[in-house]
This record gives sequence, C-alpha cells and structure tokens, in this order.
Amino acid sequence: MTPSRRLILASQSPARLGLLRQAGFAPEVIVSGFDEDAVTAPTPAELALALAEAKASVVAARPEARDALVVGCDSVLDLDGEPLGKPADAEEATARWKAMRGRAGTLQTGHCVYDTATGRYASGIGSTVVRFGEPTDAEIAAYVATGEPLHVAGAFTLDGRSAPFIDGIDGDHGNVIGLSLPLLRRLLTELGVSVTELWAPEG
Repeated sequence: MTPSRRLILASQSPARLGLLRQAGFAPEVIVSGFDEDAVTAPTPAELALALAEAKASVVAARPEARDALVVGCDSVLDLDGEPLGKPADAEEATARWKAMRGRAGTLQTGHCVYDTATGRYASGIGSTVVRFGEPTDAEIAAYVATGEPLHVAGAFTLDGRSAPFIDGIDGDHGNVIGLSLPLLRRLLTELGVSVTELWAPEG
C-alpha cells in the first residue's frame, strides 16, 4: 500500500516524528526556521495555535512542499495563564520546576494541516492537563543538569527523564509528547483525507 499523498512534518522534533512513524506514517521533515519570538497572542492556547499555523504555512509555501500535506505543531504549557515554552537556560528550568511541582498545568499543542494542492488548511488545539509530582531540589538539579528540559516546552516530557516526576495526565498522552494523533485525524478529515490513505507500506 503506497500513501496517496506526501506527508511533511514542519518540525525538527524527534518526538513528533517518532509518534507519526509509530502510527504508520513515513513523513518527510522540513524545518520551518520560523522565528517563534515574533508571534504573540492573548492566551497560551492561542499562542500555540498561531505558532503551529505559522510553521505550517511557511513550509507549505516552499516549492519542495508542492502537492503535499504539511503538518505544523507547537506546544506551550499554560501555568496560571502564562505561556511557558522551552526554558532559556538551566536557571530558568530550575525555577520553573520549583514553581510547577505539586501543581497542575495544561499542555496546549497547536496543530495545523496545510494541503498545498488545494491551498486549504485545518487547525485546532489539543489540551491535556498535567499533574506534576514533587521532586526534591536535588532531583530537580540532577534533571536540569541532563540538559533535557532545555529542549522541550514546559521543561518536561512524558517520554524522558522527567517521567518519574509527573503523577498523571488528563487527556491525550501524545498531545503532551508533541502531537495528538486523534486531533490530526480530525483535521485531515476536514480536508477530505483519510489517515489510512497516508499509511506507509509495512515491512
């Protein structure tokens, strides 16, 4: 079975790429290079959506994306209404974990699928509540020293070293890792595309 359309992931995130591959897709990767600092929005959810739409549209405009479906995503942690992306440095990551422990935040992931064959796009937000545990100061310091929290939105991830410090989630697990497969399916459906048409051959 050969996919009916090319699928392009407009992200350098290995976690998003891994989720798509595990679900049977074989996406190409084209990084947008978009300046995220140039975007502002009233709420964390709106910011995540605006960033996802911007990334998808930038890649969709490129000649190499012709006749393809471009998927753009961006994640932001909403903690008390403040948008928290990737921490700037170890000091910020440490302060953030001390603020998050014992509390809950909402991981907002914007998704945008752009069909370059038609010029149409569909977008939406995935929201998952994350309940943080209570790591000690020593555990936070050790975690920050690994460098992992500097590369992920909210300074944590469910599929890495911070997993023991997260008590649970309410919502889609994949959304926290970086891409909600159920939401992706709904957006593709809006564009008249079935996920099964995009599955890569097995083996």
